[in-house]
Amino acid sequence: MLKLSGVIITFNEERNIKKCLQSLVNVVDEIVVVDSFSTDQTKAICLEYDVKFIEQQFLGYIEQKNFALDQATYDHVVSLDGDEALSERLQQSIIDVKTHWQYDGYYANRFNNFCGQWIKYSDWYPNKKLRVFDKTKAEWKGINPHDRVQLHRPKAKIGHLKGDILHWTYQTYAEMDKKTEYFSTIAAKAYFDKGKTAPFWKLFWNPFWAFFKAYILRLGFLDGKNGYRICYQTGKITFLKYDKLRKLYIEKA
Repeated sequence: MLKLSGVIITFNEERNIKKCLQSLVNVVDEIVVVDSFSTDQTKAICLEYDVKFIEQQFLGYIEQKNFALDQATYDHVVSLDGDEALSERLQQSIIDVKTHWQYDGYYANRFNNFCGQWIKYSDWYPNKKLRVFDKTKAEWKGINPHDRVQLHRPKAKIGHLKGDILHWTYQTYAEMDKKTEYFSTIAAKAYFDKGKTAPFWKLFWNPFWAFFKAYILRLGFLDGKNGYRICYQTGKITFLKYDKLRKLYIEKA
């Protein structure tokens, strides 16, 4: 049976980290937590468990997660954020796969909780994530803050695990608004650094399409008031991202 490392990055996750750790203790053979010097009780909670706790100044989402992978003892990993946990079904799926690992990595669906409601539609479910993989064959890539695991081989073999990654997102609309401002700023800076452009039409078409796709095509309206709020915010963060990108180019001119 192969051995697994559970790898987590954290910053001020006292609200959720215990659920994350408890979902891993009977599944993996070590837990590595890379923390960005949390100012709440995250460290104290983590040290209640048998974890390798490493403090590292935040490098960026992608860079921090790749740093965390490097700290894992074993090549096969389960990678989670501090506000995520494995459902009981997914825990069993991962335990089973330890005895007959067949692929370079495995997807699982992510099930998101927003303001106390599990969101079943819009772009939020099934929110497929590659989180169980051989770290010698993969790395975190993407454009901050939209990170993703990318396998090195174009024709890598990927399996799918039963069960969900449970994700606790925002408890209030105000919290979501604050994060929308924060993430749109990071995304605009990442786009700017990569030379992506922001023509004027993108300020209107891209947010409209993001909302329409999530609310109508992905049936976000079936999640009621919270579904509308999520889809509205999807359009808003798209607008803010391109608006801030345009301003960066104006400042540079």
